[in-house]
Amino acid sequence: MKLDLHDDVVSLTRALCDIPSVSGTEAAIADAVEAALHALGHLEVLRDGDAVVARTQLGRARRIVLAGHLDTVPIKDNLPTRLTGEGDAELLHGRGTVDMKGGVGVLLKIAATVPEPRHDLTFVFYDNEEVASVRNGLGRLVRHHPDWLAGDFAILGEPSNGTVEGGCQGTMRVRITLKGKAAHPARAWHGINAIHAAADVLAILKAYEPRRVVVDGLEYREGLNAVQIHGGIANNVIPDEVAIDVNHRFAPDRDVDGAYAHLREVFAGYELEIRDQAAAARPGLDRPAAAEFVAAVGRAPAPKFGWTDVARFAELGIPAVNYGPGDPLLCHTDEENLPTADLRECERVLAAWLS
Repeated sequence: MKLDLHDDVVSLTRALCDIPSVSGTEAAIADAVEAALHALGHLEVLRDGDAVVARTQLGRARRIVLAGHLDTVPIKDNLPTRLTGEGDAELLHGRGTVDMKGGVGVLLKIAATVPEPRHDLTFVFYDNEEVASVRNGLGRLVRHHPDWLAGDFAILGEPSNGTVEGGCQGTMRVRITLKGKAAHPARAWHGINAIHAAADVLAILKAYEPRRVVVDGLEYREGLNAVQIHGGIANNVIPDEVAIDVNHRFAPDRDVDGAYAHLREVFAGYELEIRDQAAAARPGLDRPAAAEFVAAVGRAPAPKFGWTDVARFAELGIPAVNYGPGDPLLCHTDEENLPTADLRECERVLAAWLS
């Protein structure tokens, strides 16, 4: 499909959403984005796999990175997109509208309509954000081409209701495996039921009081929850093993080592196997470019609940915020929809700030 970056932002977002790009299948949308950016003529365009980077080379004193992921979670009978309502009540429905092709559409419009910005710009559109972090396209760019991402400040177009959301929570998933002894249920006293032993771990989780932590003026709420339980092999066997996966969302005053130390304390006496982890990012709103952007948006900033790729920019020493159209509570839902007024407002704010 050919993308017209000079089309209005709603039509452009619809075109992006109507190109299916579930994680791992982003080639078609990456091809379309790359071709559309090349056609503009004023950008250097680079590609790594299904990640596309485009940048101005105007010799400005400051460089801003504008980034968004191209993939979505699986489609659930919610494509192609459709419009309902009108005026300020108009809604764009469909997979990816909120998470996050609305944000990508805004950034592509900026690439097309602000050819001589007051800061140099780098646009980053990448693959595999919605799956395990080891596959993340932005992470791949950090490892292979950190120079492509160089900048003084980064904006990630994740949905934030048009409010600047600073930093992000870190995430850690650990597995607690409990051992028992198999036996026939008719002679259960000869075995040890591993699933029953899970009750003690679940009791710890139920009693856990998550922290509320203020970091750089923003209050983050933490979480600790069981997200999966695996156990049992047949209806006529006492289970000899159960595994509980626990997810911890932690505030940016802790690094991954600190988060793991906390989990070892909470689950003292249990063995913890780290299955996945990603560092948090501090808000960084005291940096000049970040403070300037917050002022341009004109709303009080908020903390980011959840992990986003701002943490990858933080790894590179680049302060980064989340700013994009749409309600993050609608991410990944079957009813995913986006007020078209949000798209236009985010485009207006970014264009005015960068022009």
